[in-house]
Amino acid sequence: MKKKIQNLLRKVLLQDAKMEYALFEYELKEHINYWYKGLKTDRDEYVFIVTENSGHVAMVLITKEKIIYVNEDAREKLAQLWQDSYKKNIERLLPMMADNLANNIISVNGVKTSSGTQKPFFLEQKLLR
Repeated sequence: MKKKIQNLLRKVLLQDAKMEYALFEYELKEHINYWYKGLKTDRDEYVFIVTENSGHVAMVLITKEKIIYVNEDAREKLAQLWQDSYKKNIERLLPMMADNLANNIISVNGVKTSSGTQKPFFLEQKLLR
């Protein structure tokens, strides 16, 4: 199951496959304020959350200004923030995200940046069952 989810995430996050808005509404939307509070507490620049259900993927990215990006917009914003590091960072995170999702844990990833740049300085994965 983990390998199947990892391949699905690779398609969605690296090969621009479509995400499911209904899954965002079903599994992610209600937790946005909770994740935003965690972002502020942890002093993250942004947090992105990925979920999978029945072969569908949804994603949300929340900035410290509480700007919310959903699915393809979230993927595009994350790629913009990470620039040249996007592919490498996603490849590094894929196994952890797939493992979480295979265990019915939503993958929550807080990102800190160094000196106000938009290059990832520290990735922290948080768990929500």
